[in-house]
Amino acid sequence: MSRFIVIVLDSFGVGAMNDCIEVRPQDIGSSTAGHIIEQNIEIQLPVLEKLGLMNALGYEIGKHHFSTTSNYGTSNLAHHGADSFLGHQEIMGTTPKVPLIQPFNQKIDIVEENLHKHGYKVRRVGDKGTEILVVNEYATVGDNLETDYGQVYNVTASLDLVSFEELKKIGYAVREVVEVSRVITFGGEQITLDDILAARKTKNNEIAGVDAPESGVYNHGYQVVHLGYGIEKNVQTPTILDKAGITVSFLGKIADIIQTDSKRLFPGVDSEYLFDCLISEIESIETGFIALNIQETDLAGHAEDVSRYSDRLELSDKRIGELLPLLNKGDILIVMADHGNDPTIGHSNHTRERVPLLIYSPGVQGRMIGERLTLADVGATVSEFFGVSSPQNGHSFLKNIINN
Repeated sequence: MSRFIVIVLDSFGVGAMNDCIEVRPQDIGSSTAGHIIEQNIEIQLPVLEKLGLMNALGYEIGKHHFSTTSNYGTSNLAHHGADSFLGHQEIMGTTPKVPLIQPFNQKIDIVEENLHKHGYKVRRVGDKGTEILVVNEYATVGDNLETDYGQVYNVTASLDLVSFEELKKIGYAVREVVEVSRVITFGGEQITLDDILAARKTKNNEIAGVDAPESGVYNHGYQVVHLGYGIEKNVQTPTILDKAGITVSFLGKIADIIQTDSKRLFPGVDSEYLFDCLISEIESIETGFIALNIQETDLAGHAEDVSRYSDRLELSDKRIGELLPLLNKGDILIVMADHGNDPTIGHSNHTRERVPLLIYSPGVQGRMIGERLTLADVGATVSEFFGVSSPQNGHSFLKNIINN
């Protein structure tokens, strides 16, 4: 048996979904890949273009041309909105529940009450209607300011004041009583509660939370867990593989947001480090499922920074080029995304876009898998590849790759 590798270039979409006009009009006209290339026409992405990036985009731009040998397709998003957590759950074969959209102050009373029930001391900070909670003088609870309003709550703490294991208990207490997509529970070292509160911000007199980068929480000793709404791991491809004794290896954000019994987990954000880990895993695993998330592209999208996004894409292109010669006949690599994050669209949130499915397998050329309805088709394909039971959702396209 061989290896199946998925690289998620976080947020690297190839064009707005048709339903944006109804569900996300702010994303109409978005095209993360297309607009980055148009604004930085000198960007160098030879490997991704050979794998079919422009084919998936659907048009050529200047010297950036279609590939005649690529195996490619695209996928729509079946999950509500354009969310990294839900997108990755979908990739792994889950049909995500539709979460509620509720700014934190719509739930602050019930969250505060539940924290009191769990024995925590809680106080409020801010003006009425845009308050956040301070828990035990080492953590805060409020809106996530980087995602769509009302979809995600953050529990943010100094890990100099509390252990990560204790911090997770606060996250679970919040998760018990809210129906939003995610409760992200995280902390860092060498920061104080004052640092966290100094980064408190409000937006549109509707949401309030801590600007995580500004707080310094990411800089030293960062640890995180993403607690999702209604996620059942037992019907996801990684757990099915775990139970079948097949090696699962997760790198980057995937290690934080997808549940697995595997011990081969490499969390982190730095792209160079993660590609180093990926190549090491490929060199050490003869059979198994390896999945990597490159988050720095998404962070550049949130910053609306075309130059930084381009830089991270060029790095990814170079490192993918290094791993291709390491793949054997029968191995499959898919380079894809989980949504868009168009840095030129006029807002800093994710964009609801189709994503590329760029497929490489030594000796296989010119295969097309069309436009898929759900990212879960990837998880279903992984399951069929390893001969295990199918996940909850998705239709395998394995036969499109390996059959004549």
